[in-house]
Amino acid sequence: MYLSKLIISGFRQFGQEDASAELTFQPGVNALIGKNDSGKTAIIDAVRYALLSRDQMYFKIQSDDFHVDKAGKSVDDIAITCVLSDLDTADQAAFAEHLTYQEGTVSLFVNFQARRLAAEGTARRWVEVNVRSGVEGNGPALEMTVRELLASTYLKPLRDAERELSSGRGSRLSQILYHVEGIKEGADFDPENPPATLAATAALSLLGLSEYFGKSVKTHKGIVDAQGSINTDYLKALRLAGDQMTGKIDLTEGGNEDARLRQILERLELGLVDDSGAQPRGKFGLGSNNILYMACELLLLGREPEGLPLLLVEEPEAHLHPQRQIRLMQFLKRAAEGRMNDGEGRMVQVILSTHSPNLASGLPVANTILLDGKTANPLSEDHTCLSKNDYSFLERFLDATKANLFFAHGVLIVEGDGEALVLPALARAIGFDLNEHGVSIVNVKGTGLRRFSKIFQKSDATKTWISIPVACVADMDVMPDAAPQLLGLVENDDDPKWHNSKRRWKAKRDFGANALAIAAGLKERSEDLCRGDAQNVRTFVSDHWTLEYDLARSGLCSMVFNAAMLANAHDKICEGSKSEGDVLAEAKTKFAELRAECSDDDELTAIHIYEYFTTKKASKAIAAQYLAAAIDTEAGSEGFDAVAFEASLPTYLVDAIKHVCDHKPLENPPTEAQPVAAAAAQ
Repeated sequence: MYLSKLIISGFRQFGQEDASAELTFQPGVNALIGKNDSGKTAIIDAVRYALLSRDQMYFKIQSDDFHVDKAGKSVDDIAITCVLSDLDTADQAAFAEHLTYQEGTVSLFVNFQARRLAAEGTARRWVEVNVRSGVEGNGPALEMTVRELLASTYLKPLRDAERELSSGRGSRLSQILYHVEGIKEGADFDPENPPATLAATAALSLLGLSEYFGKSVKTHKGIVDAQGSINTDYLKALRLAGDQMTGKIDLTEGGNEDARLRQILERLELGLVDDSGAQPRGKFGLGSNNILYMACELLLLGREPEGLPLLLVEEPEAHLHPQRQIRLMQFLKRAAEGRMNDGEGRMVQVILSTHSPNLASGLPVANTILLDGKTANPLSEDHTCLSKNDYSFLERFLDATKANLFFAHGVLIVEGDGEALVLPALARAIGFDLNEHGVSIVNVKGTGLRRFSKIFQKSDATKTWISIPVACVADMDVMPDAAPQLLGLVENDDDPKWHNSKRRWKAKRDFGANALAIAAGLKERSEDLCRGDAQNVRTFVSDHWTLEYDLARSGLCSMVFNAAMLANAHDKICEGSKSEGDVLAEAKTKFAELRAECSDDDELTAIHIYEYFTTKKASKAIAAQYLAAAIDTEAGSEGFDAVAFEASLPTYLVDAIKHVCDHKPLENPPTEAQPVAAAAAQ
């Protein structure tokens, strides 16, 4: 049995009707991800309100739980529906009168409803809560004993693991151990025939050991002598004639066997020791204790024979360094698959909220729910535009460096290191700091650009769109006609390579013999690169060839040339045999010669500059690093004109930056008056 669907209406960030949230969960580990204040904690709490949790924390609906709309009006009704699926025979027997039968499947609907009421003519207000089964909440009420079978295990954020595992009345450790199989096993203590050997003593149950310990304490010579002295030397002298009283030293034990067992367990604590068995103070910190705490909770959850095996964890990465986070995700997956306890553990469903790219990258995209403001967006199949092939691709290549896209206010998807290094500097120079705007850059290394963007596109465009603006920056990859010969790709116009249709590179002449045909061909190529654009995803295609070439054709011509020269001499600069100043002086002279040779032809100049990245093997990444530094220096200089600088840049780069920083994305699907195609063209 697992939680397959959650519907939230009128609760905190989530409104009613069209503004309500509907989430689907998968068996195994599920992640709630998104930027701050997007509703992750609200979802965890909604599950706890509807299903309860085992931490014995008392919580009730507060006034702040009722949704407040944009006009400032608070709703008076909260509805939370949990749908539990895949019930086995034991589950169906336990919840028989509450089951729902639909199209050959058996489900359990738990409908939590809270209504704010007021006594007429008075200021008295209260909240009425009902929990009922049935699709519409019209089934029988769920008694507390039934709801306790559905209680989840909840680990709050920034938890004090050391305190949770310490001894004390009602301690969490005692609750866990009480339900562990085998904790009540063992022989009873027979005071008339006490164990004579250590092995016999070890065979006693915990209650038997307690009674054996009690008898041993009470018969200890020191206790017997003290008790005799009290009665003989003191109490006897204070008694009146006829008094019948004798002092007796005894251990404090009260209640039935169950209560006495709990008292024993409440005296236990769980802590960490090193391999020597010693318990050095201060050696193990918050992170290690959190790992121990989660292991302890899963011990119970994976072994209980009945109830809902659901673990809710807020920020499991708290206090854990990245390698521990990766190890934790592997551990949670094993626990979810029932591979603990020598493979005999129970399968557990985990729903966690996280801000960690390490954890987000460790899960299949289909097991992820992206929280976007007041909208919950499951990324499972049938909810996104991703195909099965796309999911498989992302499982291979969505690493921690790319998973930061889940937490961004805007996403720039680029094809290489050059864009990833230069775009932030360009954005700063024109007044858009990407960090300040919460923009993440995802470098797909030339492949999968469209696959990553489809994460942010819903399969049903009539539903509220994901409002995170996504810009895909793509190269046109069409070189000017003079480039192939200058770069040594062809000998002359009669070279067979020119006429080979299977070659990877394209030149303008491949699209026709006149300007109109070439323009039409380039437009078609650009539109083809943009064919996946929809909702808040846009593709921005270079005007001509590649990033470096287009920048060289713009106002950054000399900057790009300097960066290429520096990249070529980078090893010598690092060795100290050349200085940046010497290289820049040489670059200045060569650039002047190049401009004179090209007769101020921007296209030809740009081709010769781009030649440094092909035949002369200058690293694009190293050149981009030098170029970004030069842009920052220029932008910080006195008298820098940001407007003029922006005007000199390729328009596609400026538009991409503004899309993710300045453009207000469409938060709702188009109306009848604004069809999807028209909205996408905005």
